[in-house]
Amino acid sequence: MDSATSETRTPLGASADNGLKIVVVGGFGAGKTTMVRSVSEIRPLNTEETMTQAGEAVDDLSGVRGKTATTVAFDFGRITLDAHNVLYLFGAPGQERFWFLWDRLFSGTLGAVVLVDTRRIDDSWYAIDRLEKHGTPFIVACNDFGGPTFTPQQIREALDLDPHVPLVNCDARSRESSKIVLITLVEHIQALYADPARAPRQELV
Repeated sequence: MDSATSETRTPLGASADNGLKIVVVGGFGAGKTTMVRSVSEIRPLNTEETMTQAGEAVDDLSGVRGKTATTVAFDFGRITLDAHNVLYLFGAPGQERFWFLWDRLFSGTLGAVVLVDTRRIDDSWYAIDRLEKHGTPFIVACNDFGGPTFTPQQIREALDLDPHVPLVNCDARSRESSKIVLITLVEHIQALYADPARAPRQELV
Protein backbone atom coordinates (compact mmCIF):
# COMPACT_ATOMS: atom_id res chain seq x y z
CA MET A 1 0.00 0.00 0.00
CA ASP A 2 1.41 3.39 -0.93
CA SER A 3 1.70 6.01 1.77
CA ALA A 4 -1.13 8.52 1.90
CA THR A 5 1.18 11.43 2.72
CA SER A 6 4.36 12.54 1.03
CA GLU A 7 6.74 14.88 2.88
CA THR A 8 8.73 15.65 -0.28
CA ARG A 9 8.53 19.27 -1.35
CA THR A 10 8.97 19.41 -5.12
CA PRO A 11 9.68 22.94 -6.40
CA LEU A 12 7.53 24.21 -9.26
CA GLY A 13 9.50 24.43 -12.49
CA ALA A 14 10.25 27.91 -13.79
CA SER A 15 8.82 27.03 -17.22
CA ALA A 16 5.42 25.94 -15.86
CA ASP A 17 2.90 28.37 -17.32
CA ASN A 18 -0.37 26.43 -17.67
CA GLY A 19 -2.35 25.49 -14.57
CA LEU A 20 -5.19 22.96 -14.86
CA LYS A 21 -7.73 22.69 -12.05
CA ILE A 22 -9.47 19.50 -10.91
CA VAL A 23 -11.87 19.23 -7.99
CA VAL A 24 -12.49 16.12 -5.88
CA VAL A 25 -16.02 16.13 -4.42
CA GLY A 26 -18.27 13.69 -2.64
CA GLY A 27 -20.08 12.98 0.58
CA PHE A 28 -18.82 13.50 4.11
CA GLY A 29 -15.99 11.06 4.89
CA ALA A 30 -15.75 9.65 1.35
CA GLY A 31 -11.94 10.00 1.24
CA LYS A 32 -11.41 13.29 -0.61
CA THR A 33 -8.63 14.55 1.68
CA THR A 34 -6.97 11.14 1.55
CA MET A 35 -6.97 11.12 -2.27
CA VAL A 36 -5.43 14.59 -2.53
CA ARG A 37 -2.76 13.61 0.00
CA SER A 38 -1.93 10.32 -1.70
CA VAL A 39 -1.39 11.70 -5.19
CA SER A 40 0.03 15.20 -4.59
CA GLU A 41 3.73 15.72 -5.30
CA ILE A 42 3.90 18.37 -2.59
CA ARG A 43 2.87 18.33 1.02
CA PRO A 44 -0.82 19.19 0.62
CA LEU A 45 -2.47 22.20 2.14
CA ASN A 46 -5.50 21.10 4.13
CA THR A 47 -8.00 22.77 6.41
CA GLU A 48 -8.89 19.86 8.66
CA GLU A 49 -10.21 20.60 12.12
CA THR A 50 -11.00 18.27 15.01
CA MET A 51 -14.63 17.24 15.09
CA THR A 52 -16.56 18.37 18.15
CA GLN A 53 -19.75 17.37 19.90
CA ALA A 54 -21.37 20.52 18.48
CA GLY A 55 -20.58 19.32 14.97
CA GLU A 56 -22.06 15.90 15.68
CA ALA A 57 -25.41 17.60 16.21
CA VAL A 58 -25.22 19.04 12.68
CA ASP A 59 -23.37 16.50 10.52
CA ASP A 60 -24.63 13.03 9.60
CA LEU A 61 -22.03 10.65 11.05
CA SER A 62 -23.72 7.40 10.09
CA GLY A 63 -21.11 5.11 8.60
CA VAL A 64 -18.18 7.34 9.65
CA ARG A 65 -18.29 7.12 13.45
CA GLY A 66 -14.51 6.67 13.63
CA LYS A 67 -13.83 9.99 11.89
CA THR A 68 -12.10 12.51 14.19
CA ALA A 69 -11.25 15.39 11.83
CA THR A 70 -13.04 17.09 8.96
CA THR A 71 -12.29 19.54 6.15
CA VAL A 72 -13.80 22.98 6.75
CA ALA A 73 -12.66 24.80 3.57
CA PHE A 74 -10.72 22.75 1.00
CA ASP A 75 -7.64 20.60 0.44
CA PHE A 76 -5.03 21.58 -2.12
CA GLY A 77 -2.39 19.50 -3.92
CA ARG A 78 -0.28 19.67 -7.07
CA ILE A 79 0.97 17.36 -9.81
CA THR A 80 3.45 18.45 -12.49
CA LEU A 81 2.46 16.93 -15.83
CA ASP A 82 5.35 18.24 -17.91
CA ALA A 83 7.58 21.30 -18.22
CA HIS A 84 4.65 23.60 -18.96
CA ASN A 85 1.53 21.97 -17.48
CA VAL A 86 0.64 21.65 -13.82
CA LEU A 87 -2.44 19.99 -12.34
CA TYR A 88 -3.93 21.65 -9.26
CA LEU A 89 -6.15 19.46 -7.08
CA PHE A 90 -8.86 20.86 -4.81
CA GLY A 91 -10.68 18.64 -2.33
CA ALA A 92 -14.10 20.04 -1.42
CA PRO A 93 -15.64 19.74 2.06
CA GLY A 94 -18.33 17.08 2.25
CA GLN A 95 -20.69 18.32 4.97
CA GLU A 96 -23.92 19.92 3.86
CA ARG A 97 -23.20 23.08 5.87
CA PHE A 98 -20.15 23.77 3.63
CA TRP A 99 -21.80 23.07 0.27
CA PHE A 100 -22.07 26.80 -0.40
CA LEU A 101 -18.31 26.73 -1.12
CA TRP A 102 -18.68 24.25 -3.96
CA ASP A 103 -19.93 26.64 -6.63
CA ARG A 104 -16.81 28.79 -6.22
CA LEU A 105 -14.53 25.77 -6.27
CA PHE A 106 -16.15 24.63 -9.53
CA SER A 107 -15.34 27.95 -11.23
CA GLY A 108 -12.62 27.45 -13.84
CA THR A 109 -12.49 23.70 -13.22
CA LEU A 110 -11.34 21.40 -16.01
CA GLY A 111 -13.23 18.47 -14.51
CA ALA A 112 -14.12 16.69 -11.29
CA VAL A 113 -13.91 13.36 -9.52
CA VAL A 114 -17.01 12.36 -7.55
CA LEU A 115 -15.72 10.08 -4.81
CA VAL A 116 -18.37 7.63 -3.60
CA ASP A 117 -18.55 5.65 -0.39
CA THR A 118 -20.82 2.73 -1.33
CA ARG A 119 -22.03 2.55 2.28
CA ARG A 120 -23.58 5.99 1.77
CA ILE A 121 -24.32 6.26 -1.95
CA ASP A 122 -27.07 8.85 -1.45
CA ASP A 123 -24.46 11.33 -0.18
CA SER A 124 -23.16 11.66 -3.75
CA TRP A 125 -26.40 13.00 -5.22
CA TYR A 126 -25.76 16.67 -4.49
CA ALA A 127 -22.25 16.64 -5.99
CA ILE A 128 -23.48 15.10 -9.23
CA ASP A 129 -26.43 17.50 -9.40
CA ARG A 130 -24.19 20.57 -8.99
CA LEU A 131 -21.64 19.36 -11.53
CA GLU A 132 -24.34 18.67 -14.10
CA LYS A 133 -25.84 22.11 -13.48
CA HIS A 134 -22.45 23.74 -14.05
CA GLY A 135 -21.76 21.62 -17.14
CA THR A 136 -18.54 20.37 -15.55
CA PRO A 137 -17.20 17.04 -16.87
CA PHE A 138 -16.83 14.41 -14.17
CA ILE A 139 -16.22 10.76 -13.46
CA VAL A 140 -17.35 8.65 -10.51
CA ALA A 141 -14.83 6.72 -8.39
CA CYS A 142 -16.01 4.23 -5.76
CA ASN A 143 -13.62 4.31 -2.82
CA ASP A 144 -13.03 0.91 -1.21
CA PHE A 145 -14.08 0.96 2.46
CA GLY A 146 -14.77 -2.77 2.58
CA GLY A 147 -18.51 -2.12 2.69
CA PRO A 148 -21.34 -3.62 0.62
CA THR A 149 -20.42 -4.87 -2.84
CA PHE A 150 -22.53 -3.54 -5.70
CA THR A 151 -22.27 -4.19 -9.41
CA PRO A 152 -21.40 -1.24 -11.66
CA GLN A 153 -24.93 -1.38 -13.04
CA GLN A 154 -26.44 -1.12 -9.55
CA ILE A 155 -24.30 1.92 -8.76
CA ARG A 156 -25.16 3.56 -12.09
CA GLU A 157 -28.84 3.05 -11.44
CA ALA A 158 -28.59 4.33 -7.85
CA LEU A 159 -26.86 7.52 -9.05
CA ASP A 160 -28.84 7.79 -12.30
CA LEU A 161 -25.55 8.15 -14.16
CA ASP A 162 -25.39 8.99 -17.84
CA PRO A 163 -23.99 5.96 -19.74
CA HIS A 164 -21.08 8.09 -20.97
CA VAL A 165 -19.87 8.97 -17.44
CA PRO A 166 -16.95 6.67 -16.51
CA LEU A 167 -17.31 4.64 -13.30
CA VAL A 168 -14.18 3.19 -11.66
CA ASN A 169 -13.17 1.54 -8.41
CA CYS A 170 -10.31 2.95 -6.37
CA ASP A 171 -8.44 2.99 -3.08
CA ALA A 172 -7.91 6.66 -2.20
CA ARG A 173 -5.00 5.70 0.06
CA SER A 174 -3.03 4.38 -2.90
CA ARG A 175 -1.01 6.78 -5.04
CA GLU A 176 -1.22 4.49 -8.07
CA SER A 177 -4.95 3.96 -7.70
CA SER A 178 -5.58 7.70 -7.37
CA LYS A 179 -3.40 8.39 -10.41
CA ILE A 180 -5.51 5.97 -12.47
CA VAL A 181 -8.64 7.89 -11.37
CA LEU A 182 -7.15 11.19 -12.55
CA ILE A 183 -5.96 9.67 -15.84
CA THR A 184 -9.48 8.32 -16.42
CA LEU A 185 -10.89 11.81 -15.85
CA VAL A 186 -8.42 13.46 -18.25
CA GLU A 187 -9.15 10.85 -20.94
CA HIS A 188 -12.87 11.42 -20.45
CA ILE A 189 -12.43 15.18 -20.86
CA GLN A 190 -10.34 14.68 -24.00
CA ALA A 191 -13.03 12.43 -25.47
CA LEU A 192 -15.73 15.02 -24.71
CA TYR A 193 -13.88 17.88 -26.37
CA ALA A 194 -13.06 15.69 -29.37
CA ASP A 195 -16.81 15.40 -30.02
CA PRO A 196 -18.36 18.88 -30.56
CA ALA A 197 -21.83 17.50 -29.87
CA ARG A 198 -20.79 16.41 -26.36
CA ALA A 199 -18.32 19.19 -25.51
CA PRO A 200 -19.12 20.74 -22.10
CA ARG A 201 -20.90 24.07 -21.97
CA GLN A 202 -19.98 25.32 -18.54
CA GLU A 203 -22.18 27.72 -16.63
CA LEU A 204 -20.48 30.92 -15.52
CA VAL A 205 -20.41 31.48 -11.77
